[in-house]
Amino acid sequence: MPAPSAEGEEFASILMNIGLKRTVAKVLTYLAGVEEATYREIEIGSDLRQPEVSIAMRELRNLDWISERDEKNPGKGRPYRIYTLNRSLPEIIEYLEREKTRETEQVMLQIERLKELKKT
Repeated sequence: MPAPSAEGEEFASILMNIGLKRTVAKVLTYLAGVEEATYREIEIGSDLRQPEVSIAMRELRNLDWISERDEKNPGKGRPYRIYTLNRSLPEIIEYLEREKTRETEQVMLQIERLKELKKT
């Protein structure tokens, strides 16, 4: 498992600064750097505990940013799930940009309304 790079750390930090939860940012950053990963690989690679990964994966699933498939275990036992990003990083960044623009526009409308209320 590769150690997080300085660039990866900065990427996750920026994602957190613009509003993504720490767990989601770390899992997204990890998945962006690999072709595919098992749940355990995500835990190790993102340096998160199982419950944190679980919460992050639920959010990524709700955003439709990940896909998952089952793969048979070479030995006996349950198949394991393989996760991949469902969207490209440029698509995800574009989505985040649209969301932040929409939020900023809402705030600016509220500020304009405050100005109007103050005039009366």
